[in-house]
Amino acid sequence: MKALLTLTCAGQFMVLLDNTIVGAALPDMQQRLHTGLTGLQWIVDAYVLLVAMLLLSGGVFADRFGRRRVFLAGVVVFTAASVVCSLAPSIGWLIAGRVLQGVGAAALSPASLALLAAAYPAPSERVRAIGLWAGFSGIGLAAGPLAGGILVESFGWPAIFLVNVPIGAVLLLAGLRVLGESRNPSAPPIDVPGTVLSVAGVGAVTYGLIEGGSRGWTSPVILGSFAAGLVLLAAFVVVEGRASTPMLPLRLFHQRLFTVSNTAMVVVGFALMGSSFFFSQFFVHVQGTSILVAGLRTLPTSLAMVIVSPYAGRLAARYGFRVVVGIGLALAGLGLLALGFVHADTGYGNVWWLAVVGIESGLNSAFLAAGAVTLACAVFTGLWMTAARTPRAVPGGVPMPRSAARG
Repeated sequence: MKALLTLTCAGQFMVLLDNTIVGAALPDMQQRLHTGLTGLQWIVDAYVLLVAMLLLSGGVFADRFGRRRVFLAGVVVFTAASVVCSLAPSIGWLIAGRVLQGVGAAALSPASLALLAAAYPAPSERVRAIGLWAGFSGIGLAAGPLAGGILVESFGWPAIFLVNVPIGAVLLLAGLRVLGESRNPSAPPIDVPGTVLSVAGVGAVTYGLIEGGSRGWTSPVILGSFAAGLVLLAAFVVVEGRASTPMLPLRLFHQRLFTVSNTAMVVVGFALMGSSFFFSQFFVHVQGTSILVAGLRTLPTSLAMVIVSPYAGRLAARYGFRVVVGIGLALAGLGLLALGFVHADTGYGNVWWLAVVGIESGLNSAFLAAGAVTLACAVFTGLWMTAARTPRAVPGGVPMPRSAARG
């Protein structure tokens, strides 16, 4: 159990490290690759876009084809893509490497969570395991700005991607020896229409968001991408509502815990990622700091998350889940609102509101993820067993397999 928890945490650590370490290197990339703001956005968002488009599919593939297999495949793809990024001679090659990194992360991240969910079936144990997973892997967020600043100042931006190579090699070798295979024998067949529609819909909307600033928000291409994205996502909802084994059962959104958890993670994550991209440019190009100093100045968010995460469980046990999550979301709103007033002459003391946002992440990330995963596991189990015509009712109205009910 400990070895599995360590490997899954290390895998997620590598994924999260890549989020913040790239942000620290953006100014150097802009100078050496001779690109503008749109190019930098694609360097960041090519990765995020593929993760967003394939994350749901990654979880389904892990359940159906084996969580260990998908986890290790994600490690291999992510590590190989990191080598491609480090050797990229142009921005086109770098963006292609980032796309491959996103594919690897979309397999690695949900498979690591699926391994934990399978290894810790009891809800209380699962929450603790996911809390450790979120807290330990969150160290990657804290290490990114500092490690990125040091590596870029010493060796240039390609070095930030080479960091993933030894981590990936250790994960692969250890995973082959330690991890046991697990899968869901009742996992549904791959929802091909749902997968295609979700990938195309999210991709079209994201393309419009990235290119809107340079092409103009009212240009035909941007309006067309938004329209196409909305139509595709609407079709996705219709298809998922009619499918017998959908990749995203819409009944999940009838549960308040799942809906609120995912909405909160999307809203706060959207704002947090945006502010991270902004401040990596702000400190270097507006306030004239070095890349290393800029990396150090973005540490408050991730450090606050790492410091607060270990205490989140105790606070929730004492004051209740709703109180802790509510306070965390209120702090995120307050911190992001304050950051909205930052201007060119703002002193660094006022930018320490980044730490407030980090406190929110530390308080909420594990609980929101654990709540959503626990409920999703219950509903998915009920859905699959209902399709197999072997349901059994349990308190709360969620169907459950007979074997699980006896165990």
